[in-house]
Amino acid sequence: MTSAEKATQARRFLVRGRVQGVGFRWFVEREAHLLGIAGWVRNNADGSVEVLAMGSRDQLFGLRSRLRAGPRAARVDDVEEVETKPVAGLTTFRIEGAW
Repeated sequence: MTSAEKATQARRFLVRGRVQGVGFRWFVEREAHLLGIAGWVRNNADGSVEVLAMGSRDQLFGLRSRLRAGPRAARVDDVEEVETKPVAGLTTFRIEGAW
């Protein structure tokens, strides 16, 4: 594995579908902890769920596939992904306040 594959990368995911009121944020928090990813998840006013995730390329790939699946009660229609800058000092994963 090259150092680039181990280097911390950051992605912002926007998940659309039936993803609020179905335990989606708790699902994301659990999966992020299992994968060792830092960041946060929050509900957006437009009904989407936003995720900031920091980890290795492999960790982020794992999270992406879990976001596409979602928890049982959810229906994921779309997962938009953009590269972003890692946030210094962010070492844990948390649920941010709801709207």
